[in-house]
Amino acid sequence: MGKNQHVVPHANGWAVRGAGNARATTVHPTQAEAISQARGIAQNQQSELLIHRRNGQIRERDSFGNDPYPPKG
Repeated sequence: MGKNQHVVPHANGWAVRGAGNARATTVHPTQAEAISQARGIAQNQQSELLIHRRNGQIRERDSFGNDPYPPKG
């Protein structure tokens, strides 16, 4: 399982940062663009996507990895 991806406020807009990384992976002017990029990374790495508000609180999270309750089908 890969690193969880965080969408966090950045001086130049919004950044995508892997959990535990000091530096941003990518920086985007809008939160929507950062979320789109982070979602793709999280899906590829089967990790979680955590979207933060400007104040740092987590506003949303999506899991693309080992979901404890996979849908039956």
